Amino acid sequence: MTSRTKDWRTQGSCTVVDPELFFPAGNTSRALSQAARAKAVCSRCPVALECLHWAVRCGEPSGIWGGLTEHERSRLGGRHRTHRPG
Repeated sequence: MTSRTKDWRTQGSCTVVDPELFFPAGNTSRALSQAARAKAVCSRCPVALECLHWAVRCGEPSGIWGGLTEHERSRLGGRHRTHRPG
């Protein structure tokens, strides 16, 4: 595991903004505006891809991770989840 992978959460652009920004509630215009602001933070984040991979792999059920909402991540389906032998 590289140091970049190990501590990606400490390198995120989100560490300097209110975490509530990444958890808009509902589909109101206010919530959509909040989601757009959160995605703007993600768009300039150096670890957005690691963040997105983590959220998909772990099945994070809420919030904006790596620039995608829970709905957008759900559309990715299982394509990016880590295969775990059963």
